[in-house]
Amino acid sequence: MERKVLWAPWRGEYVSGKKDPGCIFCPPEGPLPDPERLILYRDENVLVIMNKFPYNVGHLLISPRRHVANLEDLTEKELLYMMRMCQEAIKILRKVLNPHGFNVGFNLGKVAGAGYPDHIHLQLVPRWEGDVNFLAVLDEVRVVSTHLKTMYEKLFPLFQEVKL
Repeated sequence: MERKVLWAPWRGEYVSGKKDPGCIFCPPEGPLPDPERLILYRDENVLVIMNKFPYNVGHLLISPRRHVANLEDLTEKELLYMMRMCQEAIKILRKVLNPHGFNVGFNLGKVAGAGYPDHIHLQLVPRWEGDVNFLAVLDEVRVVSTHLKTMYEKLFPLFQEVKL
């Protein structure tokens, strides 16, 4: 029987366990665009980045700028800005990707699946009818149809128009 291979070389960094020693939600200040860090939006209250290892195309992470781990420790202002940015991000993703729905949520703590348990962030994942196919069922493989850099180039200009 011929062995079939699904190539995803960009996943090598994730699989090899190589991690940036810093917090991805606390990047050094610098000019935007920042396609290397996949930062789509940044102001004094909130940060939006693309997930480098997405569940689906357009998977975004929204975090407060302050380094804080727990939902109950967020200020009212931080909560408000995260939710307002989630609304704006959904509008942008609807315009660019036309998904059928979204998963929106927090993974609180390492055992809940938080990849960065020390800095709270909201996960925003566009969903389409039939996007979970047999690959995910058989071997936890997902097919992401658009390269990260291509999606960044489409999303970045729209996030620059956001005024919270």
